[in-house]
Amino acid sequence: MRQLQEDLQQEKQDNQEDPEGKKAALKTIIADYNAQYSTSHTIGEFDRYYQDVQQRIKDQKWPVADYPRPKRIDLTIVVDMLLTGFDSKYLNTLYVDKNLRHHGLIQAFSRTNRVLNDTKPYGNVLDFRQQQPAVDAAIALFSGVDKSRAKEIWLVDPAPVVLKRYEAAVQQLETFMQAQGLTAAPQDVANLKGDAARGQFVEKFKEVQRLRTQLDQYTDLGAPEQQQLETLLPTDDLRAFRSQYLETAKRLRDQQGKGGTDNPAVDQLDFEFVLFASAVIDYDYIMGLMAASTGQAPQKQKLTREQIIALLGSSANLMDEADDLTDYFAGLPTNRGFSEAEIREGFQAFKQQKTAAEQATIAARHGLAPEALTAFVDGILRRMIFDGEALGDLLAPLGLGWKTRAAKEGELMTELIPLLKKLAQGREISGLAVYE
Repeated sequence: MRQLQEDLQQEKQDNQEDPEGKKAALKTIIADYNAQYSTSHTIGEFDRYYQDVQQRIKDQKWPVADYPRPKRIDLTIVVDMLLTGFDSKYLNTLYVDKNLRHHGLIQAFSRTNRVLNDTKPYGNVLDFRQQQPAVDAAIALFSGVDKSRAKEIWLVDPAPVVLKRYEAAVQQLETFMQAQGLTAAPQDVANLKGDAARGQFVEKFKEVQRLRTQLDQYTDLGAPEQQQLETLLPTDDLRAFRSQYLETAKRLRDQQGKGGTDNPAVDQLDFEFVLFASAVIDYDYIMGLMAASTGQAPQKQKLTREQIIALLGSSANLMDEADDLTDYFAGLPTNRGFSEAEIREGFQAFKQQKTAAEQATIAARHGLAPEALTAFVDGILRRMIFDGEALGDLLAPLGLGWKTRAAKEGELMTELIPLLKKLAQGREISGLAVYE
């Protein structure tokens, strides 16, 4: 309460200094915002503007395909706002250039400390005011009875401690591979025998990736630490291991979904894909890389075709489209450059042709008219609702009895479900779970 009273006095004093100048500046800010985001906010309805800013920060959760970059806010400069009653798990870093203490410090630091998932287990705070004593005092005050554990509760371990854990995790992965009679090389993961061994690899490498993700969030890793990371597990090997993990984990997860395996330990595996997602390696980034690689001489390319294809396999962001992107990119002519627009249009056409061929194959296998199956699939994707009656209509021309038709439905849906999920691109199809 004492701090609140002091803050209110300071705010009152601030508001008395050049109020008209500040009002004019705020009008300019809002006008600029309206021009950039095609909005119509006014200073008289400041709350609408304020809520719009908050929403754009929160909407960082959507992929670029659904929420384009021109609509986004990546950096927000504040004085006293956005400290209470605001929660966006996608905030990553807070830059502090203001003296804070007690309640205000905790509130400000908490803005970026909302846990999202294993890719963001905590937030980063860069303090330009050297406020360590104030941080210690605030943490001790807000940590309850056991003040001796205050820093342990609030602050993450320093980078050298995490680096030692990472070194141990890499060593455990190597020891596991050698115990299987294999070298600790990414290509040897494919030679693991049995689902139990594959499950152990999933667990071992998941820990390596979890610690590497944590280390990637430290801003104070110097050249020696970076070199140590590269020595422990070179970047190319790490990326190749990621590809093996995604492929192995998807395989075991699919077996779980089909009724489990013969190994209880595998059935209980908790697969992690978000650890392998990267905001940088998204669809737009890959399209740009593809275009750039086709228009440059080999010695000037940022990444070769082989490296881009390896990148596709190591990112969970593109897990559902990695195979299509790989096939498309590998088949691009090498005798000329392609613009990014051409790459995008070509990939969409490639996917349409591939989907049409898959549907035609499924239709032929089940004695259905290709156009009827295509219309059935298009109807589901248009409404994002699975229509059981439409499925019955699709199979009606076969003239099957109810028992035979039920079996045929199961066989057909076994092939259609993966295709529908792929075409839905992560969106949920209502009613589809009944057939899984």
